[in-house]
Amino acid sequence: MEKAHVYLVGAGPGDPELLTLKAARLIATADIVVHDGLVDDAIMAMINPAARLISVAKSRSKHTVPQDGINAILVREAQAGHMVVRLKGGDPFIFGRGGEEAEACREAGIEVDVVPGISAAMGGAAASMMPLTHRDASSAVTFVAGQCKGLTDQNWAGLAGKGRTLVIYMGIATAADITEKLISDGLSPDTPVAVLERVTRPNSRALQTILTDLGDMIAREKVASPAIIVVGDVVLKSDAEDRLIHIAQQAEALA
Repeated sequence: MEKAHVYLVGAGPGDPELLTLKAARLIATADIVVHDGLVDDAIMAMINPAARLISVAKSRSKHTVPQDGINAILVREAQAGHMVVRLKGGDPFIFGRGGEEAEACREAGIEVDVVPGISAAMGGAAASMMPLTHRDASSAVTFVAGQCKGLTDQNWAGLAGKGRTLVIYMGIATAADITEKLISDGLSPDTPVAVLERVTRPNSRALQTILTDLGDMIAREKVASPAIIVVGDVVLKSDAEDRLIHIAQQAEALA
């Protein structure tokens, strides 16, 4: 394996069997693995035993290593002649800051490749039998981040509603604000929503309700990150009949 190279590798949503063959090969041969806190333990166990691990795990609003610091680590270790794997939960280019890391490497003259991973949206939808597009329900999908600065100033009008699916990453802590924002932008309070928690992992959950109940349901069920929120009629295409009944009851109560 050639040295002085950085690979931005998507670890997917958790299930190690969802890794690409290339991702599995790279983490098994890397000299250095710079990893997130969202990478599942089963995937961490696949890393080259001789590799040096550098954790850059972070939680909401608390970055142990700032992004500039992560960029510097990747460049420094590659310039030292190492084959570096930057291992990320999900996909490097979907809210993974992979674009910033790739730019930093290229600016430093370091060769960099990206190995896609299955995103939480795709993994969660498949595990929950919830198609993100469906000819009867949605022909467009939008991904947004629910905890970006200036959330209230962002224009989400038209991103959710009839014929559309909205997937919200990192929105558990701001669910009440998200609900208020979507309703103020014209979305019906009884729009079906789902929360997909710890997707593809043995302790995963798929919870469904209506938009106006989103924040309360998250509190009742003690939902914790990592989790995503799906908004739209595709939620009704899930094969979990008992969840659909619950949605119908919520809608009747709201009427």
